[in-house]
Amino acid sequence: MAAGSRPAVTPLLKDELDIVIPTIRNLDFLEMWRPFFQPYHLIIVQDGDPSKTIKVPEGFDYELYNRNDINRILGPKASCISFKDSACRCFGYMVSKKKYVYTIDDDCFVAKDPSGKDINALEQHIKNLLSPSTPFFFNTLYDPYRDGADFVRGYPFSLRDGVPTAVSHGLWLNIPDYDAPTQLVKPLERNTRYVDAVMTIPKGTLFPMCGMNLAFDRELIGPAMYFGLMGDGQPIGRYDDMWAGWCTKVICDHLGLGIKTGLPYIWHSKASNPFVNLKKEYKGIFWQEELIPFFQQVALTKDCTTVQKCYLELSRQVKEKLGKVDDYFNKLADAMVTWIQAWDELNPAKADAAAAALANGASK
Repeated sequence: MAAGSRPAVTPLLKDELDIVIPTIRNLDFLEMWRPFFQPYHLIIVQDGDPSKTIKVPEGFDYELYNRNDINRILGPKASCISFKDSACRCFGYMVSKKKYVYTIDDDCFVAKDPSGKDINALEQHIKNLLSPSTPFFFNTLYDPYRDGADFVRGYPFSLRDGVPTAVSHGLWLNIPDYDAPTQLVKPLERNTRYVDAVMTIPKGTLFPMCGMNLAFDRELIGPAMYFGLMGDGQPIGRYDDMWAGWCTKVICDHLGLGIKTGLPYIWHSKASNPFVNLKKEYKGIFWQEELIPFFQQVALTKDCTTVQKCYLELSRQVKEKLGKVDDYFNKLADAMVTWIQAWDELNPAKADAAAAALANGASK
């Protein structure tokens, strides 16, 4: 080794994490992410025309799936995977063989922290996932496991071990993740606030999950990360990640798992068309006034001891209670069942592993 040189540092979870990217275009954006993403395996889910060739920069280890591949692998069950919508990304979650998944949109770039340093978003997500969460009692210094922080006076010692973290929800600078009405009244607004904080979302509290900068423990919560029926042939779009977030949060609360939000930031470069978005969202804007109370009040039974069991019970209640709102929710409930069936077919050993992981986490 040359004098003064350092041994190469192995990236965190190099062989245990997949990066899932939904796209309809060439992935030139990966050039900016090369220093951070190149050591990892990519799963690219191509939406739209499967005959179109998607170009990936050289040097990346990846597998690419288009609609023909999805139909071939899942057969009739491919009906549960959305078409012409970024919700198709959840197929990548299903075919991954890794313990962790990070998903990012192709219009997201490397952000800089206030000092001007490039933010390694993936590294921060991994740190979030590998440290416990505290959903049962809020710590006013936010994440007590970060350097320079701890549990404050009055925090119960019996809760300081925390619980396993299932989801790390990152944020974005520049283009905010707004709905269409807010986009229309604030077309020039940009998010410039960098808040150096990570916090656990408390038990019993829902949140609007954004899928453009998201990581999760696939073995702990993967089967709940279904982004629903959206896009082509469906009456709604742009609620895929939020649907997954509501389902996931209810299940995490039931199973005693945690969800963190805050750091890391990415740079969201492109504002989508608010008029196109409004057409996709408008039913959801009405329906969410029924959806939120449903998820706030939903209860899972004691025999729901795995994510799959929780999700199937949730699908039953979706059909029973939300099917009255619109027939779409009957279709969605059926697709939720199909999703779990397809997940278990492709991941036959994962159900046992997930149950063991949950039991292990609960016993610590």
